[in-house]
Amino acid sequence: MSSKNLLVELFVEELPPKALKALGEAFADGIVDGLVKRDLKRRGPGVRAFASPRRLGVLIPDVLAAAPERTDTIKLMPASVGLSADGQPTPALLKKLAALGLSAAVVPQLKRAVDGKAEALFCDRVVPGATLAEGLQQALEEALARLPIPKVMSYQLRDGWSTVNFVRPAHGLVVLHGAEVVPVAVLGLTAGRETRGHRFEAAANPIAIREADGYAAQMAEEGAVIAGFAERRAEIARLLEAAAAAVGGGVRPIEDAALLDEVTALVERPNVLACRFEPEFLAVPQECLILTMKANQKYFPLLDAAGKLTNRFLVVSNIRPADPSNVIGGNERVVRPRLADAKFFFDQDRRRPLASRVEKLAGVVYHNRLGTQGQRIGRLSKLAAAIARELGADESLAARAALLAKADLVTDMVGEFPELQGIMGRYYALHDGEDARVAEAIEAHYRPRFAGDALPEGNVALAVALADRLDALVGIFGIGLAPTGDKDPFALRRAALGVLRMLLERQLPLDLVRLLETAHAQFDREQVADSVAVDVFQFMLERLRVWLKDQGRAADEVEAVVVQNPTRIDRVAARLSAVAEFRRLPEAEALAAANKRIQNILKKAGGAGGAVNATLIEPGAEHALYEALLAVRPTVEAALENIDYTYALRALAGLREAVDRYFDEVMVMVEEPLLRANRLALLAELARTMNCVADIAQLTGRQGSA
Repeated sequence: MSSKNLLVELFVEELPPKALKALGEAFADGIVDGLVKRDLKRRGPGVRAFASPRRLGVLIPDVLAAAPERTDTIKLMPASVGLSADGQPTPALLKKLAALGLSAAVVPQLKRAVDGKAEALFCDRVVPGATLAEGLQQALEEALARLPIPKVMSYQLRDGWSTVNFVRPAHGLVVLHGAEVVPVAVLGLTAGRETRGHRFEAAANPIAIREADGYAAQMAEEGAVIAGFAERRAEIARLLEAAAAAVGGGVRPIEDAALLDEVTALVERPNVLACRFEPEFLAVPQECLILTMKANQKYFPLLDAAGKLTNRFLVVSNIRPADPSNVIGGNERVVRPRLADAKFFFDQDRRRPLASRVEKLAGVVYHNRLGTQGQRIGRLSKLAAAIARELGADESLAARAALLAKADLVTDMVGEFPELQGIMGRYYALHDGEDARVAEAIEAHYRPRFAGDALPEGNVALAVALADRLDALVGIFGIGLAPTGDKDPFALRRAALGVLRMLLERQLPLDLVRLLETAHAQFDREQVADSVAVDVFQFMLERLRVWLKDQGRAADEVEAVVVQNPTRIDRVAARLSAVAEFRRLPEAEALAAANKRIQNILKKAGGAGGAVNATLIEPGAEHALYEALLAVRPTVEAALENIDYTYALRALAGLREAVDRYFDEVMVMVEEPLLRANRLALLAELARTMNCVADIAQLTGRQGSA
């Protein structure tokens, strides 16, 4: 059956820019899914999505005009109901066949088969495939219903009575199968071939699309629109680089993928222009200027080779006038008051020392059940000092940094730009003459802010960063607001991962359970649950599992280490490396299986109590295992003392022969109670030694065979 390419374009009023990319992808995917489901298209490459500020569209290759016919088997009724004793059709069967458009002539062709406990009658019926108009109508409706619309609008159609709900008012629908219009209708619109190009620069409006394949080229030539989101984004990136090169001096546009996506969603015909502002504004911290230019104006600041802000910036315009001077001048006039506001906030904030703002935090609620920010920084100061003490850092500096860490929340600059919290605190602390380590900790304690973000540098900053997250975890967990499902309003998963990354990547010699208990001790007993340290520890271990697997670690190796509830997270990487090395040994698989067997025996016996009584050890295999265990234990303990987990596990590999022989020749669960108890004690001692690094019973086999 022949096929042609299908174009669908929905022309709308300006779509929300931050949602445009997702809307375009969902629109295209939804229509393709609907056509595939109705056998009008096979899934495959070549689908091209379009999304601009005023349109959503898709070009789908190889779409059939009608789906192939299919044969359906239909259950009619029980045979005892449909046929008389002599095999003739009953009135009930004839009525059922008539309802299906069939006559009594098909009765001899009916199939009989057991359905449940009784025999039933079935017939095969050829069902014609859906036409493209029928299938696409349903696919369009389904796709629109599933769009990730951030906020739905209600508007009336031209008849003045009908109301439509959609992300923005829709004004046109183009649907072409090759060059032919497909008669479908949605949102009060009937499909045709006319759309509109650029508001100001299209050669003509409306534009009649001649055929599906030429849509993108025709829109570019006649409509002055780059319809594809990806193509428009790539063109903006190219123009930004070219404009920066034209400015000279080695400047480059700031890299910001989210800003580039948003600007791509704001223009249909991008044109990049270079602008400037007065150099005296550069006295303001560049983070403030960059943020106001990006957030408020969607400009691309230009940085020099050292990453320092210059007084030049790039504007992505939606028009291409012959003389761009008015556009440039207009944007330069617009940005000036924004920068002046930033300078005013900066100057005003510096008139008061940061420390003088701390008392104002007593009036800022942190959580209605956990008190104010003022109370919180009291807890943070004590906790940060305790952590600094364990790290060998200056306790007084950590306590001071924690005390000032949230003070910039009540400054004018952070009130206007919350994204600058911590950053402005650092600038103000340095201006006040605070120790540089205190200032750095004020900024760095918010890191890591997101996956892959840099960690704080220096033990003072690490102490404050750990304190901030541990306090949040213990406090929020302690009042019963742990994350559930995909809901995590307090970002506790991110906080937990931040703690784990700092402990592991910075190799901090801190016990996680003790940290949680210390954090717990800073709260009043009636504020948080007594079990909170245990609860948070288990939560963090689960986050550790997920994170390690995401880093490419083998799942069974991760489980072998994490199942032992390690409290020294800084040693987890070494344990994992040792387990990965151990499993490559020829003895590993047999020892893992033996370890699992030992655990099952001990579990079935209810555990083992007491020490091994050497006088009850019998000659032969049991004595050989006991002697082998005594011989290897000093080596293993010395390796553990030196944090050489790989050597410890290699030493344990020498137990294989004795372990295998023991299980071949010795019955553990003998009737004599003292002998049985002693053998269980020996197995328990063996298990403790074998699992000193990880629970090797968790290993599923040699590496690569799992």
